[in-house]
Amino acid sequence: MGAVRRSTVSGFGVAGDQSAVGRQGTVSRHDGPGPRGPVPGQLPGRTMLPASGLPRRSRDELLTSARRGLAEAAFTRPAAERYALAHLAALRAAAAVLAARAQPRPGRRGRPVSAWRLLALVAPELEEWSAFFAAGAGRRAAAEAGLAVVTTRDADDLVRQVEIFLGLVEAALGVPSQPSLAQAASPWG
Repeated sequence: MGAVRRSTVSGFGVAGDQSAVGRQGTVSRHDGPGPRGPVPGQLPGRTMLPASGLPRRSRDELLTSARRGLAEAAFTRPAAERYALAHLAALRAAAAVLAARAQPRPGRRGRPVSAWRLLALVAPELEEWSAFFAAGAGRRAAAEAGLAVVTTRDADDLVRQVEIFLGLVEAALGVPSQPSLAQAASPWG
């Protein structure tokens, strides 16, 4: 990931998508050890997770929502709001990966688990990014609460990192990458 800074945010809330996952960055998982071999009904290339841990929207809807959220973040003035919006865009991109690579597993609700952790399970190639976004859960919460924990540079850096992450998610899912609205609106983009 090169020059990626490790001081950003965590969680897995999909803004406005509370049915998919909680705002505090948790989903449910099975308490016991997972199956070691093929499971009857498991689709090839898909990880089985409890249905409560999966997004309710499609991969394409989530990717579109992530792009829109990133564009909104790019044009938002207050740094804390821009930071939170950018992180929410990353969360939607992560949800798109879960929607594409995971399938519901029957079972009871388990203890909460970070969706960033689930992303690392279903997309090991995105594990560093998952850790990057999970590293600062408290910072995002503080920014959303209006505390002065985010500078303009922090917000700008996160917007750029989410743009890279979203492009990698699109590539991992085999979806043509779309330029952000900020780049498309710029005469130099």
